[in-house]
Amino acid sequence: MKRNFKFIISYDGTRYHGWERQPGKDMTIQGKLEAVLNKMVGNSGVFAVNLIGAGRTDAGVHARAMTANVFLETDMSEEEIQSYMNEYLPEDISVNEVKVCSDRFHARYNAVGKTYRYTCWYGNGKPVFDRKYVTILEKKPDTQAMRTAAQYLLGTHDFKSFCGNTKMKKSTVRCVDTINIEESGSYIRLYFHGNGFLQNMVRILTGTLLEVGYGNIAPEEVKDILEACDRQKAGPTAPPQGLALMKVDY
Repeated sequence: MKRNFKFIISYDGTRYHGWERQPGKDMTIQGKLEAVLNKMVGNSGVFAVNLIGAGRTDAGVHARAMTANVFLETDMSEEEIQSYMNEYLPEDISVNEVKVCSDRFHARYNAVGKTYRYTCWYGNGKPVFDRKYVTILEKKPDTQAMRTAAQYLLGTHDFKSFCGNTKMKKSTVRCVDTINIEESGSYIRLYFHGNGFLQNMVRILTGTLLEVGYGNIAPEEVKDILEACDRQKAGPTAPPQGLALMKVDY
């Protein structure tokens, strides 16, 4: 009998073309996980197992706690599945938890919130040991101006100006209830929490807030950018390596 298993997964996205399995590209997180799952349950078909992720992180983006679920026909215990996965997965992907869950649980559709963190670094040296997980800034931005601008983004809005997919036909309305900007030494970390995020949305929000920090956009202009529903009005898309999915809420 098939059972539904919930996975909590961490990965370093540096080498990968993002989470989602893609034709002709074997370097995806979903693809690597499904390949090991198929081997574990003895499936000979390509991607016979369908692992459902809570979201689709972009190429180069990381995750501390991606949630996924998969239906498996196996007698293996939760601990045995976790052990098997971590033995055969590459070193930059880890299954941190495996739990049997309700057949009705769906990692994507049941998610009610997500937390992302974007990490920046500035200084005269180099962040040698964090270089794959931060975006290096040329100078220190005005974080107080960024915090002021962030207030205009809170709440339920149409975030079309901050969507990387300009041809998106589905609703671009989302609720962002928290944007915290924290400083620690040469590190600036931006935390975003909301009920869902559009393609590239966190990276575009970050790029726009950094433009505010550099004085290229006034804090109050962010309200006009939001209301314009025009991607061309917002700031650049920040690089992927600074972004990490931290948590999915259910």
